[in-house]
Amino acid sequence: MRGLPGNPCRNRMCKRSGMGIPMTETGKKDRKARDSRMKWEENVRKVVPYTPGEQPDRPGIVKLNTNENPYPPAPDVAAAIERLSTDRMRLYPAFPEQTALTEELAGYYHVGTDRIFIGVGSDDVLSMAFMTFFHGDRPILFPDITYSFYDVWAEVYGIPYETRPLDEQFRIRPADYCQPNGGVVFPNPNAPTGVLMGLDQVEEIVAANRDVVVIVDEAYIDFGGVSALPLLDRYDNLLVVQTFSKSRSMAGMRIGYAIGSPQLIRYLHDVKYSVNSYTLNYPTMELGVEAVRDTAYFTSCCDKIIQTRTRAEEELTRLGFTFPKSYGNFIFASHKRVPAREIFEHLKENDIYVRYWNKERIDNHLRITIGTDEQMEALYTALTAICG
Repeated sequence: MRGLPGNPCRNRMCKRSGMGIPMTETGKKDRKARDSRMKWEENVRKVVPYTPGEQPDRPGIVKLNTNENPYPPAPDVAAAIERLSTDRMRLYPAFPEQTALTEELAGYYHVGTDRIFIGVGSDDVLSMAFMTFFHGDRPILFPDITYSFYDVWAEVYGIPYETRPLDEQFRIRPADYCQPNGGVVFPNPNAPTGVLMGLDQVEEIVAANRDVVVIVDEAYIDFGGVSALPLLDRYDNLLVVQTFSKSRSMAGMRIGYAIGSPQLIRYLHDVKYSVNSYTLNYPTMELGVEAVRDTAYFTSCCDKIIQTRTRAEEELTRLGFTFPKSYGNFIFASHKRVPAREIFEHLKENDIYVRYWNKERIDNHLRITIGTDEQMEALYTALTAICG
């Protein structure tokens, strides 16, 4: 084939060099540098990262997409901010097991401080737990529809895993977890479905897996569920993980914690201190103490969200939505006629944000966070216009 006029790299007279014209010394160096860049990528760990919900930050939006609490933290949290010592900020914070926050949580749950582990949100706690306890050759097990960080952590840490399908009503089937495995993790209530598993079923899974660690992720337990904490005295392989992000209105402060047997907690600290000793900062721990102390405010906020959720169930049903009974601060809804993606896009055009996943089995569902009564009224108005 003839070369194109004016393009020396396509001319027959340049056939001697693989790139067209003879390569200069500079060109050879550039090519070698490009090849080197490609080589280092061979040593990079490549994963598909977790995708969080959008975080739009402008006036007038109705944000119902990331399960944040619509109410502020306890009043004494604001007062504690005024008491913070700037001089203490030049010092490293105390080790997590020696803090006032650890002691406050231990007192609240009536356990020893040696049974409490705190971290930077429950994501940090769960990540440390994956790294610590899921170290065998057998696959760990978790639901196919669940918190979408689980498979990310498994991939990052090289942990073999298998998923177990929820039934047609989005329920976990305990029998699916009563087989040889390298560990079990599941949320209760589950996310994004909001479906709660009874304590007897949770115990069935824990009891069938005494040779591995079972993690119950209770991020949403305070909105009407029954915690697995009473099982801790009977099962030293059980780890219960909770968070300040939902029921305690402190998602921006990033506080999570685990409660388990002293041996489990000791192993968690060993791994944590092998990665980063100082993760939870001084202001966060001080404010966390006040959030735990104000039980009356905590209870009232949870009650308000539950009441608004009940009203939301009625309104969404009236508008033609179906959904499983939720025990979280959200509802996982599907419309009988209008596709979820279409509703999602129309709501976004109206500055109302909910959560949508283009994933098998749930691509016609929306997860709608329970907001204030005013925010929910704006949602109902928009949905009436969209769904007719």
